[in-house]
Amino acid sequence: MPLIRPMTIADYDAVIELMRKTPGISLRDADSRAATARYLERNPGLSHIAEVGDRIVGCAMCGHDGRRGYLQHLLVVPEFRRQGIANALVEASLRKLAQLDIRKCHIDVLKINTLASTYWESQGWKLRTDIHRYSFIRSGDENV
Repeated sequence: MPLIRPMTIADYDAVIELMRKTPGISLRDADSRAATARYLERNPGLSHIAEVGDRIVGCAMCGHDGRRGYLQHLLVVPEFRRQGIANALVEASLRKLAQLDIRKCHIDVLKINTLASTYWESQGWKLRTDIHRYSFIRSGDENV
């Protein structure tokens, strides 16, 4: 099993490259180095990476608003899938949220990402049908 450890901004280049290569992951301006640094600083110890030797093979970014947790960008390199790495990454983040007394967590999945939807449903996560998510972008930049 790879080493699961908290993500730092030093991991950014390797993680963003994995994201670029992973179908179903949508990168936005909010995934810039500066924005990621703010996210990690605001949510210390909640995001994790999986590492084999000096190679990052998985990532789960996680944050919270004080009441609910939010997982983002869970990914595992294809040749390392089906080894429990995704589950270990998610569990590490959920455990840290629980230490903050945050017991509920959400994840957004693109509707076209059927692989991710299948994974989350197989793990007992429930698709919400009772709410709609609305977004407002003050800058007018659709890529935020």
